[in-house]
Amino acid sequence: MTHDSPIRTPLSLLGLGVMGTALARAWLAAGHPVTVWNRTPTRAEALAAEGATVADTAAEAVAANTLVVVCLLDDSSVGEVLAGTDLTGRDLVNLTTGTPAEARDRAAWAARRGARYLDGGIMAVPPMIGVPDSGAHVFYSGSRELLDRHGPTLAVAAGTTYVGEDPGFAALHDVALLSAMYGMFAGITHAFALVRHEAVDPVAFAPLLADWLVAMTPSVHDTAARLRSGDHTKEVVSTLAMQVAGTPTFLRTAEQQGVGTELLRPFFELMRRRLDGGGGAEGLTGLVDLLAR
Repeated sequence: MTHDSPIRTPLSLLGLGVMGTALARAWLAAGHPVTVWNRTPTRAEALAAEGATVADTAAEAVAANTLVVVCLLDDSSVGEVLAGTDLTGRDLVNLTTGTPAEARDRAAWAARRGARYLDGGIMAVPPMIGVPDSGAHVFYSGSRELLDRHGPTLAVAAGTTYVGEDPGFAALHDVALLSAMYGMFAGITHAFALVRHEAVDPVAFAPLLADWLVAMTPSVHDTAARLRSGDHTKEVVSTLAMQVAGTPTFLRTAEQQGVGTELLRPFFELMRRRLDGGGGAEGLTGLVDLLAR
């Protein structure tokens, strides 16, 4: 080993689905010794050819290195896979998608087993992993000391964003952002459905829709500022009363176009409830408090 070849932290990775395999390849490409394990051993064959050490059991993989990363199907899988392993002294990084409550419970479970714990929420699809400037990042929560120690290794796969000592915060941020994404997808789906059977070229329509969505994104910052201040009415340009008055037009248009209204109605009903509760002078920010009852 020369001064030009720094020692790369060895790690063990449990779970070789599409995301797990992408993570393993990123670390292997960067020169990290990686021990891998998967319930279906054949999934490890390609990685073995690329330099990974294949463990016969999860316990063997855990014993191989201090840094242990798990990327499994769900939280139950984590418990099942690690049930027969000795986690004493291990740095456990859990990149399995789960809920905030599951992450908090898993952190306490890991502590009882003698492990240090860091939870992660991956904000990327597998092709983005290990690709510089792809925008891939992982929310981490739990032990800050653990992230400081292994940050350079974890950052090989994706950027790292620490969101707090509460182990549930990574999952919370992950699901919150993805929920907003699906809300956007719902709007995009409805918009394209409206023009689907008209003489409107979807490719020509797309930039109009994309530009409009970009123009609306500053509302995120306005919402945040109003939630912090608690003032939902100051300098509101389009009041809730005005917007509710306009919702029948959206519903009639959808019906006339032969488009279902199931993507719009729940939000419109929430707006109506806030209006009926006296929020007519507000913008839409008050819906957050209504929804978070």
